[in-house]
Amino acid sequence: MAIPVSIRETVSIKVQAAVRYGMVHGLTPISPLYIVNEYPKSGGTWVGQMVSQAMGLPFPRNCYPAFRSSFMHGHYLRPWGMNNVLVVWRDGRDMMVSWYYHTLFLHQSGFNARLVNELRSHLKFEDYNDIHSNLPAFIEHCFTRYRPMNFSWPAFVDNWHGRKNVTFVRYEDLRSKGTLELQRIVEELSGRELSQARAHKIIEEFSFAKQAGRQPGEENKNSFLRKGIVGDWQNQFTKEAREVFAKYSGDSLIKLGYEQNNQWVYAP
Repeated sequence: MAIPVSIRETVSIKVQAAVRYGMVHGLTPISPLYIVNEYPKSGGTWVGQMVSQAMGLPFPRNCYPAFRSSFMHGHYLRPWGMNNVLVVWRDGRDMMVSWYYHTLFLHQSGFNARLVNELRSHLKFEDYNDIHSNLPAFIEHCFTRYRPMNFSWPAFVDNWHGRKNVTFVRYEDLRSKGTLELQRIVEELSGRELSQARAHKIIEEFSFAKQAGRQPGEENKNSFLRKGIVGDWQNQFTKEAREVFAKYSGDSLIKLGYEQNNQWVYAP
């Protein structure tokens, strides 16, 4: 059964997206706007919350952007006209697992209803909870028929990897050494120093446990903050899923340094 999505909600989302697009590509060279850019489900919202707090700037979410110095978050393929950009990388395999649950399971808030309706209309799995059986077809579908932002993860990697005057951060590094990474990001974006104590406090405040009310690894499939761990793809990918993902994105994993070659596909 389709989940109802109001016309007003759909129009509002499209208008907000258009305004944000114009600001991102037209105002960042002349206005102190900062952009957190990611491929969906790479941790960009989490990163934006922490960095905006560290720099003392607003981070308006799910509403019209602030027409003043602030952070904006989005999924942008082409860098033209964009300054002050922070790109968030994440292992594409973990990202794909998160995207599976984000697009096939309704969140408690219901904000992803449009996505769930669309994906379930194309992928009529017998049991959506059976990710091991479904993931190969889901990956194939996402790379060949349905792309979240009308572009693929490899295209996003190719357009942004190694670009000059852009700050990069890995989701995994923020999980393992968040204090140091947050200090580095603030210095690169603003030229200001962030104290170790302040950075640590922010990392703690936005930890998975405090934000989700669960410990990392305790899964809630209907939450935007589903599981909060690194490397969950190893629990979900079958050999077939590995082969399909490597076919379309193996080179991107190597380019970003997540793998040295494609031997991971055949690992036991």
